[in-house]
Amino acid sequence: MILRTRLLRRAVVSTLTLGLVAAGSAGLAGAATVQKGQPKLPTATLNGSGSTLTEAFLQQVIAEFKTAQPNITVNYGAGGSGKGRQDFVAGVDQFGASDAPYGAGQALPTMPFDYIPTIVSPVAVTFNVSGVKSLKLDAPTIAGIFDGTTTTWNDPTIKALNPKVNLPSQKITICRRSDSSGTTQNFTTYLQVAAGAKWTLGEGPTVNWPASSVGNNGNTAVASCVKTTAGGVGYNDFSDAQAAALKMASVKNASGVYIAPTIATATAALVGVKLAPNLTYDPLNTKNKGGYPITSPTWLLVYSTQPSAAVGNAVKAFLTYIEDNSTKLAPQVGYAAVPSSFQKAALSAIAKIQVG
Repeated sequence: MILRTRLLRRAVVSTLTLGLVAAGSAGLAGAATVQKGQPKLPTATLNGSGSTLTEAFLQQVIAEFKTAQPNITVNYGAGGSGKGRQDFVAGVDQFGASDAPYGAGQALPTMPFDYIPTIVSPVAVTFNVSGVKSLKLDAPTIAGIFDGTTTTWNDPTIKALNPKVNLPSQKITICRRSDSSGTTQNFTTYLQVAAGAKWTLGEGPTVNWPASSVGNNGNTAVASCVKTTAGGVGYNDFSDAQAAALKMASVKNASGVYIAPTIATATAALVGVKLAPNLTYDPLNTKNKGGYPITSPTWLLVYSTQPSAAVGNAVKAFLTYIEDNSTKLAPQVGYAAVPSSFQKAALSAIAKIQVG
């Protein structure tokens, strides 16, 4: 299943014809309700763009849903969370995909919109070090590696955490994102919180990386960079890291436990995390003993009022399908579903979307 999905992801924009479960009557007062067994929805096209972290999951959803109903076309073009938020503001898409909410100074949509939580993913610290199969890292050490202070793999800060590992004097090459990225946003936010003054580059969808680092557009490209670069280190969503067979470090969480990135440890990072009223949430730097500390949230962005009945009903049906099926589909491609309480809140928000 993962191989099939990865083949689909090679296209910049993947268009798949899919049918969605039908909804009730149109109208602002009578928004559609999606139920199993209803007639097919009429023809409509949905366009979305954004997160490369969630691309495999979205392609999986589309592929699984493809044969259900033939009348709805969904186009998804990954290009980074920043592009997804920007395109959504510009009104060129029916939905955006982002791993970070809108931040201070960023242009906001002019109409009311909803954050719809979907899945979460570990952001793995991936490495390609000769003779090294496993590493333990903490936030200050990761900060030194990625701000360029630590330049070789046998640096004393790394050796102190891995006394039994034969670390070579190999040069460290940083593989990082060059586009506006939610993965970068979450990775740097984690370092700012967990490493404190040790992290000097700030947080955001882009930062001023060391000049010697190698920029890459999208998570898949970062994974490829690490895989093909001797001494390479990067930060990748778990799905891409797993697909590229990269080695991933165990990271010390706020409880002092070194945790490997997995679907189970990403799920554990969500224990006790509360949804804000707008359905945003923050699982970074978890204190849960079994939780992976760099776990990324994700959302789909949709307008609260849909002017077209055909498109609006298709949007609601598509989102409902995601919430109803993510628990089953997400682990198949390396993601963790959000808790059932998050799914219920999302379904409630979807039901309130007005269709006219």
